[in-house]
This record gives sequence, C-alpha cells and structure tokens, in this order.
Amino acid sequence: MLLSLNNISFEFGARVLLQNATWHIYVNERIGLIGANGTGKSTLLKILTGDISVSSGQVNRSKTLSIGYFHQDLQSQDINESILKVAMGAYEKALLLDAEIKELELELHQHSDEKELTHLAELYHEFDIAGGYEMEYKSAEVLEGLGFKTSDLQRGFKEFSGGWRMRVLLGQMILKHPDILLLDEPTNHLDLPSIEWIEKYLQSYTGTVIIVSHDRYFLDRMVTKIVEISQQTLNHYTGNYSFYEKEKDIRSDFQLREYENQQDFIAQQERFIERFKAKASKAKQAQSLVKKLDRLDKIEAPTNETSKINFRFQSGIQPGKVMTTLHKISKHYGEIQLLKDANAEIMRGDKIALIGANGKGKSTLLRLIAGVEKANGEIAPGHNIQLSFYAQHQLEALQAEDTILQELKNTGSGKTEQELRELMGCFLFKGDDIFKKIKVLSGGEKARVALAKTIISKANYLLLDEPTNHLDISSVTMLIEALNQYDGTYVLVSHDRYFIQNTANKIWEIIDGQITAFDGNYLEWEENKKRKAAELKVNNNVENKEKIVTVATQKVTKEVETKSLQNEKSKEEKKLRNQFNKLEKDLEKMNFDKDKLESLLSDPDIYSDKNKFSKAEFDYNKISLEVKELQTEYEKIFEQLMTFES
Repeated sequence: MLLSLNNISFEFGARVLLQNATWHIYVNERIGLIGANGTGKSTLLKILTGDISVSSGQVNRSKTLSIGYFHQDLQSQDINESILKVAMGAYEKALLLDAEIKELELELHQHSDEKELTHLAELYHEFDIAGGYEMEYKSAEVLEGLGFKTSDLQRGFKEFSGGWRMRVLLGQMILKHPDILLLDEPTNHLDLPSIEWIEKYLQSYTGTVIIVSHDRYFLDRMVTKIVEISQQTLNHYTGNYSFYEKEKDIRSDFQLREYENQQDFIAQQERFIERFKAKASKAKQAQSLVKKLDRLDKIEAPTNETSKINFRFQSGIQPGKVMTTLHKISKHYGEIQLLKDANAEIMRGDKIALIGANGKGKSTLLRLIAGVEKANGEIAPGHNIQLSFYAQHQLEALQAEDTILQELKNTGSGKTEQELRELMGCFLFKGDDIFKKIKVLSGGEKARVALAKTIISKANYLLLDEPTNHLDISSVTMLIEALNQYDGTYVLVSHDRYFIQNTANKIWEIIDGQITAFDGNYLEWEENKKRKAAELKVNNNVENKEKIVTVATQKVTKEVETKSLQNEKSKEEKKLRNQFNKLEKDLEKMNFDKDKLESLLSDPDIYSDKNKFSKAEFDYNKISLEVKELQTEYEKIFEQLMTFES
C-alpha cells in the first residue's frame, strides 16, 4: 500500500467536507476522483500531498513515497527558460550531477588528479542511472506528443499562452514519474490528438494515477476505479465511469428503499410513543422505544447531485434554409496558411462539431462565420439568422459593475428570477452567488456566465468555442440536455468526445486548408476514419507486395549477375594469389642469398683476394637490384589482391 486515509474528517470553517472517510491507495492503480463542484476534490488531493492536514483520523504514507500534483494554478509560475529546459527540470538529480561533472571536468583540465578522475567516473555512472543521457530526448518526445513542434522546443516558456504553458508543465510532471501522479483536469488545454497521445502514454505508466476530470471518455479509457465524494464521505466503485453511473443508480435505489423502510419504521414507533406515552401501563415501553430510536443508525436519503435543466429555449424567428455559405475562403497569419480556397455550407438544423489539432484554424473559422474576423473569399450569411457567439474573448463584453443576475436579465430572455437562479445553479452558481459582481469573478466563473447568456438568448444560430472548459461533469450533462432541446443550428469547437458524441450530427475537420465534412456523429466518424486507415493499409500492403516481387526479381537478376562477376573475380584472384605466393617464395630465397653475400663482404679475409672480393661485390649488387624489382612487383600484386577483399 502506498498511502491510506483512515476515518479522516476535514472542515472548511463551519462547513464539513469529509467525515470519517477512508481510502487505501495501492501500486499501479488507475483511479478517477469525482464529485459535484464544491464537494472537496481539490482539497482531498491536497490532503494526499500533505499540503493540508486533516482535522481527525490518520494519513499514512510509505517513507519513500513520491507524489506529483498537476493542477491549473501551476501556469502562474514565473519561468525564464525554454520549454525544453522546463520539461527537463523533471530530471532534477541528473541536472545537479551534470553541473557537478562540468565543474570537475574543468578542474581536471587544469591539473590531473587520479582520485578526482575516479570520482568523475562515479559521477558519470550516477548521471547515467539518473537518466541524464536520455533526458533531452525523452523531454522532447513528450513535448512533441503534447502538440509542440520541434522548432518550438527552444522557445521561451513565457512566449506561450496559459493553455500551452499547462502542456509544458504536464509534460514535466509525467517525466518526473512519481509513485502517485495526481492530475486535476489534465485535458482542459489539450486538443484531441494530444488527449489520445496522453491516453497511450499513461496506459504504460508504471505508477499510480489519480485523475479529476469532466471528460467522461477520458475517464472511461483511463481508470479502473472510481472514488466519489458524496454526502461528506468517499464511495468506492470498481470500474470505469460508465460502470459507476450504472452502479450508482443501483446503490441509490437500494439506499432509497432502505431509507423509506426506516422512515416508515420510525413513523410507526413515533405514533406508538405519542399514543401511549401518557398511559401508565405503556409508559415504560414507550420510553424504551424513545431510547431505541435515539440509538438507531439513521440512513441518509440519497441525494441527486446532478444538475437538471429546467427551462426551454425560446426560439427566435425562423431562418432560411441556408445559414452560412463559405466560398473560396483563404486565411493566413504571416506564413501560416489555415484555409486555402475552402468551401462549405451550413444548413438550418445542422449540429456541427469542428474537431482536430490545435493551430489548424478551428476557432478562426468560428470567428469568420461570426463576422468578427475577415478573410479572402466570400462568407454569405443566410436569411433571418440571429447569431450568438460564445468564445473566451466574449468575456470582455460582460459589464464589470453588473451582478450575475443583472447580466442574465440584460439578455432580454424574459425569464423570471427563479428560472435564472435555477439556470445559474446548473452553471455552478449557488444561492447568493448570483449577486456577485462580474469584476470579482475568476476567469472560469466569467466564462460560465457568458455561456449561460449564450444559452438563454433567443438566437436561432449558436457558435460555441470550447464551451465545456470550465464545467464539471453534471454541468456538461446539463449543457448537452439544453442543446438537445434546442431546435436551432449550431457549430461548436470542443475536445470533449462525450460532449461531441451527444450533441453533433456532423463532424468537420480542417485538413490541408480545406473543410472536410462527415455526416454522422463522433463515433461513426471515428469508425469511418479507422476503416479508411485499414483500407489504406491494405492498399499499401498490395502495393508493397508488388514492390517486393519487383525488388525480388531485380535481386535475383542482380544475384545472377553478381555471381557471374564473382566467378570471374575468383579466377582473377586465384591467378594473382598464385603469382603472389611465388613472388613471396622467390623474395625469401633472394633475401637469404643477399644475407649470405653481406656476411661474406663483412669478412676481413676476403679483401686479401682481389678476384674473390670483386665477384662477391658484383653478385651482391646484382641480387640487391633483383630484390628491389621483385619487391616492387610483390607490392603491386598485393594491392591488387586487397581490392578483392574490400
């Protein structure tokens, strides 16, 4: 066991968040932590890290336990390094060793020391174990998986927007590879390709992963256990989010029956007590029942913490059949071409999800349709359209001095204050929150107000850019219900696959500057994409087989030609080898005769016989010349033989 919470309680002021809650966390678990907004998910994560102490109960951690905590507040860090350096910060020990190694190398360059050389070798070994030789490669691999280009890696951390900074810090966190990895809304700033990449990466992660997320598809694919914060305690479910939903309904039904049975029992006992408490013969029995009821473990009524939509759209005027026509639209920022002579048509009743990687022009296309940005080509709005556009920059249109309630009333929806209160409850504003002024709200809270204003407008045409980013699971469900009631037209950009699946009847992608449309929902689009990829693979295999046959034929022909050439070379080599061996023997004999003549000429007695000396000198000069000529031929043959061995 890595970490255990035993009967812990925690209060925030007078408000109890957890009471007698227990949780045991084991090696290699995949856990989804869920609960309605405000139930204490982030608080619980901080209890796990030790940043917050519990009021009562025990928190036990293994002595060597390492915990990594990824959360949205990290992006406020002031960092002056490149994003590659930031990601490499995960290799803290390796970086410290690297600095020590460089310092020691500098010292040894100035004066050598055997003891210091041994220490340097030890540092190299420690550096290797700490992942020093692979930290740059692995950091780059993770960042590129999260959507960065290779050319981005040396750019400064501060050059990027908050969402991209979060990707860098997420990369750093998973590279640290802690025993327990806590991820608080990790997909908030990721596009679909990056979400798919991190799913694959985390599936092979050897530590325990605990995820807080509103992305139901992500939870379904990543977790095998759900821990739910509800009614101030922790409820455990073995399975993914879809299993939890079904099991939760079963448990709630059972709890409701138990609660109702107990309430019936209590009512019966209270009626008996009320009836007989004044009678002497029954008073003792009645008093006993009072004590029994006091000792009774009360069963809580199950609570439904999922927000339910409680209003209907008030549609405006009926628009024409065509909402927007895009003809030969081109758009670029500097050298980056997003759209090139793109054509598309949005019809009345279309529910379009615009998906794909970040930087492909999805949000830009929404702005072009909304008319807040210009492009080359023709964008023709349809007849009688009333358009409402939700995007992050729309937050600037909120009036800072207005309350949330005033902002909603200003939309002219005609809804009552009670209806607006219920709506804002769905958007995570409870009780008197609706009297808060816009200027005191966080960015996420302002986004929810702007989204609510978009939803209750009388527009017949909605453009929604990442509407689920600041919502919890129940609020996403509420938004899905609202859009399913809506009889108008909308185009949305989202990375939430569950949201897309349950709202869109068409899928758009921007590929190579063109808008490609698919009629069907997200799962149908995904299946179609897989089928096309499989067909392409089959076609490629056929082409590859044909290439293989061609290559094999060419190889056989080449092998025949090569073999023939090798036979000729073999004959030539054999001939040269024989010549070489003969020359070697002749040289050996001549050098032997030369050595004998040198010995003879070195004998002083030979100089007393003039004829004998002259003959010996003549023979020596002659054989020396022959040895030289033979040596030259020997070296020439040797070089020719070497060409056969190269």
